[in-house]
Amino acid sequence: MSYLDYTFFRYALVGLVIISIAGAMIGTYITTRRMVSITGGITHACFGGLGLGYFLGLSPVITAAVFAVASALGIEGLATRYRVREDSAIAVVWSLGMAVGILFVFLTPGYVPELNSFLFGNVLTIGRGDLLAFAIYTVVVGLFLGVCRNVVVACAFDADFARVAGLPVRVVNTLMTALVAIGIVLTIRLVGIMLLISILTVPVIVAEIWCRRFTSIIWVSAAVGTVSSVGGLFLATVVDVPCSAMIVLLQIGVYLVSRVAFGVAVRRGVQ
Repeated sequence: MSYLDYTFFRYALVGLVIISIAGAMIGTYITTRRMVSITGGITHACFGGLGLGYFLGLSPVITAAVFAVASALGIEGLATRYRVREDSAIAVVWSLGMAVGILFVFLTPGYVPELNSFLFGNVLTIGRGDLLAFAIYTVVVGLFLGVCRNVVVACAFDADFARVAGLPVRVVNTLMTALVAIGIVLTIRLVGIMLLISILTVPVIVAEIWCRRFTSIIWVSAAVGTVSSVGGLFLATVVDVPCSAMIVLLQIGVYLVSRVAFGVAVRRGVQ
């Protein structure tokens, strides 16, 4: 507990809690829409903005954010307007972003220092400005889902039925996809690809074992993500290993235990 005396550790702790809550909301949405792979697509498309930012001498975070939102909207446009399968659209954007990023990184003289941070991240580098950005983003996503929950759920579960019912499916999906992209950009540099994908997916599939309602899945996955992230951070300090790897392993462990416990509960119920 002496680690709590350090400011950077407290920032990391609070940051993981906020990221877990935001990840539960957007993770439940993309899992419901069967678009988990969009996380990897947008993440790798960010490399295009990263390379362009370094080549032009601009902030790589801003250009990566522009690329992330543009790639998310591009995936949504290809899937809805041109009837391209979403997994195929993700593959196109994924490869395009990586190709553009590699091109501009090669053309940029010198060494690009933040490439490893975008791949692996470092939770302990979370600062006060990052916490503020995370908090504002989480509040915005929470308010949007709170106000438009029924519409978002309808569009996520059955877009064709929602479209027949007269709901603005394209607008809702575009806004949610843009929010997913912004969330990825805010967190990718600090937690890395590996931990980000885990936070967005593993707590949600743990919650789906026990819950069936959209809102319940969000609450349970937020709790699972928070407990596993905080526990993984403390365990990583004890055994002196990277906290990202420990958090992912702990989340996978929670999923396995939940799956076994649910199977035992079902068998006892049948008997």
